[in-house]
Amino acid sequence: MTLIKSISGIRGTIGGTPGEGLTPADVVKFTAAYGRWVIGTTGKRKVVIGRDARISGQMVNHLVVGTLMGLGIDVVDLGLSTTPTVEIAVPDEQAGGGIIITASHNPTQWNALKLLNFKGEFINDDEGKKVLELAEDTSRAFAEVDELGKVTHDDTYLQKHIDRILALPLVDVAAIKTANFSVVIDCVNSTGGLFLPPLLKALGVNKIDELYCEPNGQFPHNPEPLPENLTVIAGRVVEIKADLGIVVDPDVDRLCFVNQDGSMFGEEYTLVAVADHILRNTPGNTVSNLSSTRALRDVTETLGGVYEASAVGEVNVVTKMKAVNAVIGGEGNGGIIYPELHYGRDALVGIALFLTLLAKSGKSILELRSTYPEYYISKNKITLTDDMDIDALLKEVESKYSNQPYSIIDGLKIEFGKQWVHLRKSNTEPVIRIYSEANSMENADKLANQIIADINALLAF
Repeated sequence: MTLIKSISGIRGTIGGTPGEGLTPADVVKFTAAYGRWVIGTTGKRKVVIGRDARISGQMVNHLVVGTLMGLGIDVVDLGLSTTPTVEIAVPDEQAGGGIIITASHNPTQWNALKLLNFKGEFINDDEGKKVLELAEDTSRAFAEVDELGKVTHDDTYLQKHIDRILALPLVDVAAIKTANFSVVIDCVNSTGGLFLPPLLKALGVNKIDELYCEPNGQFPHNPEPLPENLTVIAGRVVEIKADLGIVVDPDVDRLCFVNQDGSMFGEEYTLVAVADHILRNTPGNTVSNLSSTRALRDVTETLGGVYEASAVGEVNVVTKMKAVNAVIGGEGNGGIIYPELHYGRDALVGIALFLTLLAKSGKSILELRSTYPEYYISKNKITLTDDMDIDALLKEVESKYSNQPYSIIDGLKIEFGKQWVHLRKSNTEPVIRIYSEANSMENADKLANQIIADINALLAF
């Protein structure tokens, strides 16, 4: 069993012993801490919640609702929803925060509490530490009977979310409708199955072949939208001669596309393409995290903008976007953050913007992909002993490559012309993650192996 307590929320495998897995006792403990934090920081007694369709969702939902009510907090329950929809609803409801019950791309045995502030954005490092601190304070009392919170159920936010997307100036429904796209969608039997079909129909897409759109939580494959997990939709796109495939993860904040020949558009290139569309119409700056493809920087600079990198993590990307007034940003895992709508990864708005770009380009999706710089990312890791000083090790690597441009805002990223390598220590295990990017997979692997050899040499002393 696993229980991981981090700044962004609480996640773990369902069941087991309290403190070792995500048990009912843990759900109550951390929900209560979060509720107390909301009351203490905002003075508000209202929280919005929503969940993906995973099997444990209903059980966790009942525990979250009851705990918040027990604190005297009113709950607005969106039911089966998406992470970006809850993010939109929090400020709309003038709530003190929000909880999304989802383990995102993790397998079915996992669930989690994603925690939002009153703006509908993920809580930051300091706020997360305060919630964890409150979780260990067992002296706090719950509300008495006349002060218990109330729960209301609101199923209107699906349409509200779609309506806001349709109202965006850079979403062109007429162009999408004229393109007469044929699409295949894979919603991994979660809430994307409730949201993608009505969104696509509202955008003028009438040829929709639905795979795994029943929100029953029975994931038909590993829910992380990686190429090795998407063989069925790739085959289906080719079989019915669709124009493209669209894939989302269980909570609909990650997005990737399948080309008409069954190949992958590339999860990293979801943000690159959407940024291309935004920058051609709204010149400005862009942000992604340090482990994301350099292609975004190339496209941004070509179109006259400035690219900035942030530490890994959505809250860090959002903070940097606000600091540099970015018009578009996100993460290379298929996460689109479009501030014109809200500051959160949103696959739904990503779909609308991407289809607008594709329709207006007059190109096939393969032809569109060929217009972007070609990079390849190699992902590796080194497992170390628990007592190893990983920070000191990274410092030695930094010293070895001090003549190269490098960043230490999140681990160590070293640039070699248009190639780079990013080393980060894991927050949950004694591992150094090593991401490298180059103009071919051979060169990306070569760069990663060079750094791995350096680390092994340092460990030998």
